[in-house]
Amino acid sequence: MTQYVTDGGLETDLIFHHGVELPEFASFPLVEDERGRELLTQYFDGYAAVAARAGAGLMLDAPTWRANPDWGAKVGYDAAALDRVNRAAVELMHGLREKYQRELGLTDVKVGGLHGPRGDGYVAGEDADPDEAADYHAAQARSAAAAGAELVTVLTLTGAGEAIGFVRAVRATGLPVAVGFTVETDGRLPDGTTLGDAIARVDAEAPPDYFIVNCAHPTHVAPALEGDGPWSRIEGLRPNASRMSHAELDDAPELDEGDPADLRAGTDRLRERLPNLRIVGGCCGTDSRHVAALWGVG
Repeated sequence: MTQYVTDGGLETDLIFHHGVELPEFASFPLVEDERGRELLTQYFDGYAAVAARAGAGLMLDAPTWRANPDWGAKVGYDAAALDRVNRAAVELMHGLREKYQRELGLTDVKVGGLHGPRGDGYVAGEDADPDEAADYHAAQARSAAAAGAELVTVLTLTGAGEAIGFVRAVRATGLPVAVGFTVETDGRLPDGTTLGDAIARVDAEAPPDYFIVNCAHPTHVAPALEGDGPWSRIEGLRPNASRMSHAELDDAPELDEGDPADLRAGTDRLRERLPNLRIVGGCCGTDSRHVAALWGVG
């Protein structure tokens, strides 16, 4: 089972460490200018170095978490512009793969499209209708496929309905698909569903290739994994650096970077419950230092 390093908290890293303004938390517009591409390249360089030190593969997800119709419209992107930028983001990842193969000798680098939720990844709305969600995510999935993505992942989903629709949209392109759920401090999804029940519902209606848990500290994920459950279906983990709740993080004026050693200890405890865990990176508040610690190469 090949192990893959993936990146960390792109948006929080750029905002708090590099002073980059990201309206609506959207990083995808950076793809469209030279300085933005330089920043993204420097960011991903750190994770490629971690993969090289760890002797692992590298998962390069395009910086398109917000590049969907509702969020795109808030920063001035219509359907044609979103198609353009989603394709360009995947193409940038292909260029980085060639760079890391040439410069670091990485032989196993996957290029993926990346989706985020239609709504706020920290706040659950009404359970999405799967058919509507499929229609919503379809154009972005097609753009990633057209640009040569090898898989498509969604992160920070708050409910199963949207996950089912997302899987259907990606399956229509013929690409592999991964679903990432987030959990609150009690281990439940923001809509109150248990993680086990959410995975079971999605698997019953539109099973993805695997699941991810992201945007939650390991101490928040731990309660979700108590008892028996479909934990073998979780192959990816991208924890937050902070132990704060989502609501507390939203209100925090400064970045809580947590403790990389503590993050690794908590993640190692989760590994005991996740027999198929093979994709490990970070989410909000993390950078390449945290991910290096998670891989034991910090």
